[in-house]
Amino acid sequence: MSAPVRPTAAPPRHDLLRASRFDWVLIFAALALSVLGCVLIASAGIGAGDGTGPARRQLLAVLLSLLIAYAITRVEARSLRAWTPALYVVSLLALLLPYTPAGVSIAGARAWVALPIGFTIQPSEFAKLALVCALATTLAGRPRDGAVPNAAVVRALALAALPLAIVLVGNDTGTAMIMTGIVAAVMVVAGVSWRWLAGLAAVTAVVAGAAIALGVLADYQMQRLLSFLDPTADPYGAGLNTLQARIAVGSGGIAGRGLLAGPQTQGGFVPVNDSDFVFSVAAEELGLLGSLIVLLLIATIVWRGLRIAADASDMFGRLVAVGVVAWFGLQAFENIGMNLGVMPVTGVTLPFVSYGGSSMIAAWLGIGLLQLVRLRSSGGAPARLGHTRRGP
Repeated sequence: MSAPVRPTAAPPRHDLLRASRFDWVLIFAALALSVLGCVLIASAGIGAGDGTGPARRQLLAVLLSLLIAYAITRVEARSLRAWTPALYVVSLLALLLPYTPAGVSIAGARAWVALPIGFTIQPSEFAKLALVCALATTLAGRPRDGAVPNAAVVRALALAALPLAIVLVGNDTGTAMIMTGIVAAVMVVAGVSWRWLAGLAAVTAVVAGAAIALGVLADYQMQRLLSFLDPTADPYGAGLNTLQARIAVGSGGIAGRGLLAGPQTQGGFVPVNDSDFVFSVAAEELGLLGSLIVLLLIATIVWRGLRIAADASDMFGRLVAVGVVAWFGLQAFENIGMNLGVMPVTGVTLPFVSYGGSSMIAAWLGIGLLQLVRLRSSGGAPARLGHTRRGP
């Protein structure tokens, strides 16, 4: 008898099935934004005299982020919820690192840590993810068709208060605003009573008003607020960024001046236009059409994230997805708004676009979490995210 013929090796069906369950529209939108961001950073770097070095470093961050995001979808733990307490504690400890000798203060905010290899990291970017998971874990277990227990709401607020307090002490008001928005979005979707939400809104308004009236804010923060109200009051100081960004945005026209041809960008007139004001580079050099492409890609990410939240098979997954979407949406609105002069300058990055390894890696971690929720909902996740959905 002839020897039996062995079948040729084929890719495991499980891996192919999992890949087919990814939200590829979401992935391509985030990847397109990341690549476009590298192009804009290269243009801004050349205009600032830094060459293409920042863009090359950003491209490396994108590649690393893709690997990390994929690793998130391969989590083999029984439940992401089981790891949330440890992630939360680690994030709090990381938030304290900027207050050690390794901490670095940039533009008045103490939010970075210098690494021995010459890079800096911003722990608050990763703390947003830990906060999302912590809130989802606390608020996911409400009774069937019932309101979230008051005790769970109090625990969630306490969990949010700790990282918020740390970033506020470090004068990182932009991150604090994003975290506050995440808390509000997750609570609304979790079904927290409107009385809690109204009370929290009132407390936030009172605290913000008291901080301004009592002079709690740092001088540069007050100057930014005043320049938002009237940028022309200090055109060469606090209002410089806003005024120059407006000029860049307005001069782009329909089709833009062309890459490496924007007078504001190549002349270095807009400060930090590879990070905080990268949208001004897109508006000036790619014009209204390029700006709309950026907005369309961001809207696609938000839309697909909301679809994943709506289709989630349990409340924990739904709240995780909502928290990530709220983070992306609110941060993009704040960043683009300060480029247009409709929001105060707070120093937050444009997700997937602005220069910064911490911002890029954290954003793609968010994409990984969204994919993990989707895999769980479609029956393709390797790990159980949470309990079976009890609520609607």
